[in-house]
Amino acid sequence: MTRGDLQSIITLIAFVAFIGIVWWAYSKRQRAAFSEAERIPLDDDAPYRPSAEAKAPIDSGSREVR
Repeated sequence: MTRGDLQSIITLIAFVAFIGIVWWAYSKRQRAAFSEAERIPLDDDAPYRPSAEAKAPIDSGSREVR
C-alpha cells in the first residue's frame, strides 16, 4: 500500500464521517432538540438589574503611582 492509497482511504473515511454528521444533524429526530437549543440565548430567566456595587463610583485617587 502506497502513501497515495492511504491518503485516499483517509479522505474517503473523513468524507463518509462528514456525510454522516450532516445526515444526523438534519434528521427529523433531532429537530425537537435543536429547536429547544436554538432558543437558549433568547430565553431569559429574569431581566438584568445591576447591583448597588456596580453603580458605586470608582475611587481613583486612593492609590499613589510611582
